[in-house]
Amino acid sequence: MYVIVEIQGQQFKAEKDNFLYVHFLGENVKEGDKVEFDRVLLADLDGTVKVGAPTVEGAKVVCEVEKSLVKGDKVIVFKKKRRKGYRRKNGHRQYFTKVVIKDILA
Repeated sequence: MYVIVEIQGQQFKAEKDNFLYVHFLGENVKEGDKVEFDRVLLADLDGTVKVGAPTVEGAKVVCEVEKSLVKGDKVIVFKKKRRKGYRRKNGHRQYFTKVVIKDILA
């Protein structure tokens, strides 16, 4: 049993007892909090597939926040124009929230 759920504009495949790294949910979400996502786009219930138009009615995913702030890998952005003396180096590190799928209600 799995569902495709949209969380902050991204689509994730969610199965029970798995974890997801979603974009940072904000300062008001603490570790151990329950979070519900109701934008379920597709639900596979043991071989029976329900496709939403645009979402599946009455379906939601219940998650628990395991870590509220997780830093992603550092990405280096380097720009250069040859023979012009132009070089720029910039780094970025994305913040994520680690959630564990506790229940799927479809």
